[in-house]
Amino acid sequence: MANIDELTAAQVAAGVAAGDFSAVEVAKASLDAISKRDGEVQAFLQVSADLALAAAEKTDQRRAAGEKLGPLAGVPVAFKDNMHLLGTRTTCASKMLANYESEFTATCVQRMLDAGATPMGKANMDEFAFGSSTESSAFHRTNNPWDTERVPGGSSGGSAAAVAAGEVTVALGSDTGGSIRQPASLCGVVGMKPTYGAVSRYGVVAFGSSLDQVGPFGRNVADVALAMNALTGAGRDPYDSTSQDCPVDFLEHLEDPVEGRRVGVVPQLMEAEGLTPEMRRAIEGACRMLTDQGAELVEVELPNIASAIAAYYVIAPCEAFSNLARFDGVRYGYQEPGCATLAEQSSLSRAHGFGEEAKRRQMLGAYLLSSGVYDKYYYPAQQVRTLITNDYKRAYEKCDVIVLPASPRTAFRFGEISDPTQMYASDLFTISNNIAGNDWASRVRAAPGTGLQGPEPAHLRPCRRARRRRHHARARLCREGG
Repeated sequence: MANIDELTAAQVAAGVAAGDFSAVEVAKASLDAISKRDGEVQAFLQVSADLALAAAEKTDQRRAAGEKLGPLAGVPVAFKDNMHLLGTRTTCASKMLANYESEFTATCVQRMLDAGATPMGKANMDEFAFGSSTESSAFHRTNNPWDTERVPGGSSGGSAAAVAAGEVTVALGSDTGGSIRQPASLCGVVGMKPTYGAVSRYGVVAFGSSLDQVGPFGRNVADVALAMNALTGAGRDPYDSTSQDCPVDFLEHLEDPVEGRRVGVVPQLMEAEGLTPEMRRAIEGACRMLTDQGAELVEVELPNIASAIAAYYVIAPCEAFSNLARFDGVRYGYQEPGCATLAEQSSLSRAHGFGEEAKRRQMLGAYLLSSGVYDKYYYPAQQVRTLITNDYKRAYEKCDVIVLPASPRTAFRFGEISDPTQMYASDLFTISNNIAGNDWASRVRAAPGTGLQGPEPAHLRPCRRARRRRHHARARLCREGG
């Protein structure tokens, strides 16, 4: 059998189905690759060898019994450590959850397992997904496999690095402001952030509930398409009120030519401060490749995109503060020993259980939601969000896709960026898609060949209204000192 890093997901699944090799052989090859390479890369927080071999044996038994195998039969997969998988710890790379054992399996993880994937373990990440370099993990940093003195990106750096290092074939990550696309770019693999709601978030520890999305990493586009079919093929998840049906075969048009497609470019972003010359040349080269294949470049305007980072760093910390309030040192998570009172236990558990970046973002969120501040910052940020969403709608009337950088710079060295605000700028070109909630899969609802996005699905409207009611209720509580 070829080395695991030489096989695509489609080749693994086809080989297992044909009996060219067994799923157990593939799992052992992946475990060997992890054993040989992860000491240097440090992509994993936990390797689930027993679960992997048990799942692989089950796949082989199904094949021996003549049963139809899933599209990811025997494919080794890593899961970001904010996704629950029964039989593993879910730590979010934080001391707060260092010993937390998953009590159930996230829907996105279960759908990969139902498709026949082999769970190899949990990948490292920035603590609670707060970061762009995987340096804020409470346990260890993850190194870029191409140059271990450089960052793999973040917050899904472990997932991207595991694929790039050939330790697994596919991995899942989460993206709140660029945490799939940026590490995929820095590690030289393919990553996809789907449209908000296309993939269920049930069982994924929340960072920003109106921004988080789950998506796959792979070695090539076909592997990512296979994973997306597994994640969305079962339809809407009843356990996630924000999920929606995504009735698309992501493999169907994979070989279609780009000739005649309209590719949107945003001139203002090509001159944006922070975009390095090498990244600018890479984007220009990609555009030339598209035009050489018959695509038409169309200039589009996103006039409010420069405000995306400002809006994001109001909305996201507020939602993070709300979501992480549950870690109180009482019900689960780190508990400070020797505390005399409940208030002392909660305060000290949070102070010592969270890392610096997690505390920084929660403190910012607490301030932004406080009385007298909420109306000044949070409400205008939501207004900017609407403006950005409308900008994208107008842009897609002129084009089918928009080309944007995934990162303003190539992979930087560890310690090269020490200023948190400069680190936040890593998401300069990706955040606006999370703000608007759209990405490639938003074309699902478009009229064929027009580039016009259709109306919002009816079942999402009540969810949007419910979110508004929650925001207003939280604002009232803050103003009243609740």
